[in-house]
Amino acid sequence: MKSPLIWGVNARPTVWLRWVLLALPFVLLIAVYLYASDIRLTDNPADKLLPSFSQMADAVKTMAFTEDKRTGSYLLWSDTYASLKRILIGTLLAALVGLWLGLNNGLFPGMDATGNPFITFISMIPPLAILPILFISFGVDELAKVMLIFLGVFPLISRDMRLAVKQIPHEQITKAATLGISQLQLAYRIILPQIMPRLIETVRLSLGSAWLFLIAAEAIAADQGLGYRIFLVRRYLAMDIILPYVLWITFLGFMMDWFLRWALSYFYPWYNKGGKND
Repeated sequence: MKSPLIWGVNARPTVWLRWVLLALPFVLLIAVYLYASDIRLTDNPADKLLPSFSQMADAVKTMAFTEDKRTGSYLLWSDTYASLKRILIGTLLAALVGLWLGLNNGLFPGMDATGNPFITFISMIPPLAILPILFISFGVDELAKVMLIFLGVFPLISRDMRLAVKQIPHEQITKAATLGISQLQLAYRIILPQIMPRLIETVRLSLGSAWLFLIAAEAIAADQGLGYRIFLVRRYLAMDIILPYVLWITFLGFMMDWFLRWALSYFYPWYNKGGKND
């Protein structure tokens, strides 16, 4: 039986059809929003729940291209810089620590017996539940926000790196040992290059959680940042600012994901074979 053109298991849409299917949900979402916004603004031009695109454009112009009189900065760009700095530092630290722990726990049984149960225990603690503890311990400055991202992301990275090491055929380790290499050489010259693409992919999958922890931390204690600005203007029901900020966060997350996918395909092209990198 021949499969349907689009939805069948063996369907192979053409390039133009793929683009149509890609755009379809976005076009429908925009159309529904415009229709609902028009209805609400027709009934009440002062309605703030569903602002028009022109209202959001005016808000973006104010936030991004008009100097704030109080701080002397352009709020959108200063908020973006503050948030990106926090998420990049927190995620980078989580990746480095998670890689080191996962590599050693997966390769050395002694370390695994000690480290893996503890990391599993840490991973079961909801990071947002310990947010007050972090603010009490590290203050309300940058360190607490970075620590929340770090604690929320590194257990997942560490556990996934451990599994990646465990999946390497043991014959490789045996053959390397017969050549007389040291255990450190085995770990960092044989095993490490093989799990690096898995690290990039795991960081990609962790970005959503990292953004969640960042926004939560900025909403509670911050004086700048994308999450801080959203929760600051919500008291005024300023959806014309909130919606563009949400879209901007989504765009930044998409670009970070795209960069990691590019790095994965550029530095480790062999890992992409079989459609792994989607």
